[in-house]
Amino acid sequence: MDHLLQTDTSLFYFINNTMQNSLFDRIMPVITDIHYWKIVILIVWLALIVKGGNKGRVAAILVIVVVGLSDLLIAQVIKPVVARIRPCNVLPHVNLLVGCGGLESYSFPSSHASNIFAAASFFGYKYKRLVAVFISIAILVAYSRVYVGVHYPFDVIGGAVVGIVCAWIILMLERRVCLFIEKRKRKSLKTLNHDRL
Repeated sequence: MDHLLQTDTSLFYFINNTMQNSLFDRIMPVITDIHYWKIVILIVWLALIVKGGNKGRVAAILVIVVVGLSDLLIAQVIKPVVARIRPCNVLPHVNLLVGCGGLESYSFPSSHASNIFAAASFFGYKYKRLVAVFISIAILVAYSRVYVGVHYPFDVIGGAVVGIVCAWIILMLERRVCLFIEKRKRKSLKTLNHDRL
């Protein structure tokens, strides 16, 4: 366990210190801040509702469930149990580019990474031609959390795993519901045809 934590800290310093450059110092705080994404997210969500047809409307609704499940698990269950302190609160020489939060703002796993990977995995499954775009955005956001100094690498990896699992759970539930509805429709149609005879 100590070896893993030491590796995590070494990777953190590599990304946060060694990889530091003036360009990333400007763009990573923007990438990592959800407030800068709100307009884009709203436009995409409305486009799914208005122009996406039935598939888009279902996806727009279910992605809220996926991200909600991810956020709930991270914030209310995993983080309080693990209670890992953020690197910016315990390590020296951190290149901190955003607010760190207090000692009760826990680090593992990363909510940002979990939520973005939940959405990216879900949309990647629904719109397979764009899966590389969705996953690339998720990786960029996850990387930014380490670069700005508020998460260890294992935090974002753990968050990504939780997000992917949440997306998989909702996709499997959706599939089961669709199969159930389709089965009921076939049964109703069969009964209707039988009554006509």
